[in-house]
Amino acid sequence: MTDARSADAPLAFLKGHGTENDFVILPDPDGRLDLSSGDVARLCDRRAGIGADGLLRVVRSAAHPEAAALASEAEWFMDYRNSDGSVAEMCGNGVRVFARYLQRTGRAGAGDLDVATRAGVRHVHIGKDGADGTPGDITVMMGAAELPSGAVRVGVDGHTWPAVHVSMGNPHAVAFVDDLDEAGDLLRAPAVSPAAAYPNGTNVEFVVDRGPAHVAMRVHERGSGETRSCGTGACAVMVAAARRDGLDPAATGQPVTYTVDLPGGRLVITERADGEIEMTGPAVILAEGVIDPAWLAAGR
Repeated sequence: MTDARSADAPLAFLKGHGTENDFVILPDPDGRLDLSSGDVARLCDRRAGIGADGLLRVVRSAAHPEAAALASEAEWFMDYRNSDGSVAEMCGNGVRVFARYLQRTGRAGAGDLDVATRAGVRHVHIGKDGADGTPGDITVMMGAAELPSGAVRVGVDGHTWPAVHVSMGNPHAVAFVDDLDEAGDLLRAPAVSPAAAYPNGTNVEFVVDRGPAHVAMRVHERGSGETRSCGTGACAVMVAAARRDGLDPAATGQPVTYTVDLPGGRLVITERADGEIEMTGPAVILAEGVIDPAWLAAGR
């Protein structure tokens, strides 16, 4: 990790989570940090580092080469990395935590906000705080889902299930099972076939029904292992469940809403008639501090 400010300057960080999908947040408005995959993996290490499912670098769009073209639409770019250091296109829970950080630091208030991501600009609405001071939920416009053609299957410990291929800007394989325990420990990536359907790997969701328009899920996130929540995964699950249930807002003109329970909490997902998917849930900033420059230097 290099920083044009000073090689020995402490690096500010925050820690946050959205339905217990947790992130290290690095404020870098001028785009001075050069994060290697090894740097990110060390920061996200739960024993030797700060610990997180991923890392959110907060940088002005104009200061980042991948987002400069979006600067006129969104001032801020979410540079998201998985906990193994790999780059990811999108993270739905991460967008909510990113927006909460901007609100906390006075860069955004309750109301509408646009955030640039590698999957495009995401429109965000920050809800007003409750009368008791409880932070308002945050809604993210996640874009439209794509359902590529072709059958896919996922497998764990010799058992396989048919799955639905859904893209939310990042790839997902959604499998409906009888019991979430069938997914095993999800520490390792489930087998997916055909491999050509997911040339860059995929997130895999296992889903059970809880009631009408109500499902529960577990997820193996590509590059992170099993996480307590995955926002794009919850959206993919909602779309797959709606189609399984014969519901398609584009055909009926009526929006469809599902409640999705995850190990870390609950998200409410709506698919509108125009195809836009809205994800609503909480986001929490729980700590902030500085990273010891000597610790950083020791890992280089």
